[in-house]
Amino acid sequence: MPGLSGMTGALAIAGVSKRFKTKATTVQALDNVSLAAAPGEFVCLLGPSGCGKSTLLDIIAGLTAPDTGTVFADGEPVKGPGRHRLVMFQDSALFPWLTVFGNVMFGLKLVPDLTSARRTEIAMEHLRMVGLEGFARSNIHELSGGMRQRVAFARAMAPDPRILLMDEPLSALDALTREQLYADIQRIWMARRKTILLVTHNVREALCLADRVVLMSASPGRIQEVFAVDLPRPRDVNGLDVAEMAGRIMTALRVHLAPGTAR
Repeated sequence: MPGLSGMTGALAIAGVSKRFKTKATTVQALDNVSLAAAPGEFVCLLGPSGCGKSTLLDIIAGLTAPDTGTVFADGEPVKGPGRHRLVMFQDSALFPWLTVFGNVMFGLKLVPDLTSARRTEIAMEHLRMVGLEGFARSNIHELSGGMRQRVAFARAMAPDPRILLMDEPLSALDALTREQLYADIQRIWMARRKTILLVTHNVREALCLADRVVLMSASPGRIQEVFAVDLPRPRDVNGLDVAEMAGRIMTALRVHLAPGTAR
């Protein structure tokens, strides 16, 4: 994409399409999707189930190959997974046989040329960042769902990725826990300015966190509209400014989902 080539943390998606075949049918998950994210930008992919959000994230991560089109990260085509593009999943995906500290240390194995002492230092720094330094030696089964996602966030951030891909990491949490994590994610993003692409179906979550909200529609998955979120940070997910903009996006979403709507 113009102006982004070679910039650290830049992401460009050019004409990406993907279909999945089953015995009974063929599903067009994505159709000619193009999108760019500047270094340090926070972008949310918003849409209903089946609109291809998670498929697009998998393609960016290099876990799935597109049928057509190309993804560029730092100006280079994505041909497979890489340590500069890490994923945080809906399920924390932590290793139950490792402690909290061990899980964060595991992610640091991706980073070359670090001494054991430096890995330990970085792991503890990131546990402090998410408020879990006191739980470093705890087992994963001893943690609440919100604490597990904090560990997952620390593990994803510790190797210092240029691009962080978040696949509905807060959707399974209760409302109070989500609100606390909204504040934590904003605080850490404002300090680190990582390029983040977050998949969600929660309109207020998208507006609370993102610089831009990309509205997608299903059957096939396409980008329908892009909203710039020009609201001051930190943001309150229950604030009036978020609520007012959420109403406008919900109206647009209903229009795109209405039967007979041209896509």
